[in-house]
Amino acid sequence: MNVIAEMLLTEPAPAAIWATLMLLTFPALLLLGSPTAARHPRRAAREWVAALRRHDEEGRAEAAQATRCAEEIRAAADHAATTAQRWQRLWEQSEDEMNAAWQAWLDADARLRQALTAAAWGTPPTARTCEEYAARERYLHRTVAAAADRGELPADALTDWPGWDARLHPAEQDVVIARASAAWLRQRYERAVAAELAARHDAERAHRAVGSLRHEAHVAAVRARELSGLRPAPRRGRAAAGHGPETVLAS
Repeated sequence: MNVIAEMLLTEPAPAAIWATLMLLTFPALLLLGSPTAARHPRRAAREWVAALRRHDEEGRAEAAQATRCAEEIRAAADHAATTAQRWQRLWEQSEDEMNAAWQAWLDADARLRQALTAAAWGTPPTARTCEEYAARERYLHRTVAAAADRGELPADALTDWPGWDARLHPAEQDVVIARASAAWLRQRYERAVAAELAARHDAERAHRAVGSLRHEAHVAAVRARELSGLRPAPRRGRAAAGHGPETVLAS
């Protein structure tokens, strides 16, 4: 007994032969171990073969379902990748807008400093005649409209902006307009920063979703290949022509 055990442990060929023989004789052992199978061996064999076929069909169905699931997840990953690309473009666009808003605010601050420097030399008092007031009012309208056209003030700045005073000297009006422009462009920059942060968050979340779906698609594809590899190929020839195990057993 020790010699046989040592041979099985040290020599792989006899162990493989014994394992193959045990697998081949296992169905016979099941038939002989059942009293019903012993009395009706053909019927037991047919039932055993039918059970094997049912198991095989269930395995094929499971493999097909796993393949469909892998394909659906891969399609979802592709769709998510397209969506992530759109979010990425929106993020890049919002980043460009934020940089442009930052530069516009810097330019407005520079104009404000220039206007303050010009007004520091002193200005005449407020308008004392109707003609002088009308001239200063026209100057105010032209300057505000031009600033709005350049994007330095909102489009409705001329009609919906507190603080305009047509009685001031044009140099003082320039200071008021430059200060209003700097304040408005700062607010626009702050809004652009918030929009860029939100777009970045959405883009990063979309990219994480793509990575997660692609990982799930890979796992599902591996599982589908494993299940498909465990399923034997459909039999052809005699088995397909009606000469399968049932026919042989029934003959």
